[in-house]
Amino acid sequence: MLRSKERNQIEVYDVITYRFQRCLTVQDARVFTDMTSCEHCLCVYIANHFGACVHRLDLDGSATQWAVNDKPNGLSVNTAHNVLVTCRDVRKIKEFSSHGEMLRRISFPDDVTHPWHAVQLASSQFIVCHSDLDNAIHQVSMISADGRHIVHSHGGQRGSDIGQYSKPRHLAVDSREFVFVADSDNRRVTLLSPTLNYVRQILAGGELTGGPGRLCLDVRRRLLHVADNGKRTGRVVIFSV
Repeated sequence: MLRSKERNQIEVYDVITYRFQRCLTVQDARVFTDMTSCEHCLCVYIANHFGACVHRLDLDGSATQWAVNDKPNGLSVNTAHNVLVTCRDVRKIKEFSSHGEMLRRISFPDDVTHPWHAVQLASSQFIVCHSDLDNAIHQVSMISADGRHIVHSHGGQRGSDIGQYSKPRHLAVDSREFVFVADSDNRRVTLLSPTLNYVRQILAGGELTGGPGRLCLDVRRRLLHVADNGKRTGRVVIFSV
């Protein structure tokens, strides 16, 4: 778990009991914006927004980092065990190997103006959530593998009705490619089908004290971990899905 502190740290909890285990500090870190893990490489990746880099933290506590050369926002790991870094300001995904070798850059279509987080499917297509206060469009889109075309989309004008979003910020995708969307300002989590059709609300505003900032899906146990961030307090809420 990432927690904003004077020194950015990672808190480690037991996955069964949720008891605190230890705290890890990553050197030369300033502001973390996202974190993801890789079971294949047995490591955690952390996006450092101000440092414009990604940190890799291994099980033994050793840490390395590499430059993104743009401010990273969202992180995910694809089926090739590579790291996908969503860079909102330049509207691109940058794909790196596990040790930071740049593999390719993928630019989003013009309609995707402020991408926050992207996940690659087994089909090589991408799911991306995109929105901004200055942008009327708040949407989740499926993008072609080359990044040139929107294949499916859900959302549109900013709002709180079914089929609308207000700051969709983070995604999780299950083994059947159903999509969980953290709808931050609406204080809810929405479930979409593999073709981005509305299925149902997983969480509504009354179940969260703040806005859902990040999602982590435990696929094996079918547990969704939601970072519930209020103005002064924060917590992790866990739901069976």
